[in-house]
Amino acid sequence: MLLNEILQLTQTVTDTSIVKVHRNSELFMKIDPYGVGMTVIGYVIVFIALLLLYIVFYNLTKLITGNIKRTLKKEGQEVDDKKSFEISGEVNAAIAAALYLYYNELHDQENTVLTINRVSRAYSPWSSKIYSLRQYPR
Repeated sequence: MLLNEILQLTQTVTDTSIVKVHRNSELFMKIDPYGVGMTVIGYVIVFIALLLLYIVFYNLTKLITGNIKRTLKKEGQEVDDKKSFEISGEVNAAIAAALYLYYNELHDQENTVLTINRVSRAYSPWSSKIYSLRQYPR
């Protein structure tokens, strides 16, 4: 008995939510039949998100630079306010390459011995023309 009441209640809640969605979609179709408003709203939201990300990253660099200057002043070093603490792209690339190589070398060391013997052969089947498929094989 209780289970049936719960199932009926869930069914009515689901039905009412579906009815609400259907009503809202019909209302939106009356307001914006071609979807131009929805498109403009989407573009505006994306551009606002990009602007906010730009502002966050721009101010994050200022915050980090201020933190470095404050730390240097605590250590007793004289810091010039006009001095830039930015790292060039070459230095960033070198650091990234060093970290990549370091983390790739963390696996077990393998004792590998490579021997390369030069053998001079006048004939090599790799460049032989008799193995080419110009004629149909029969």
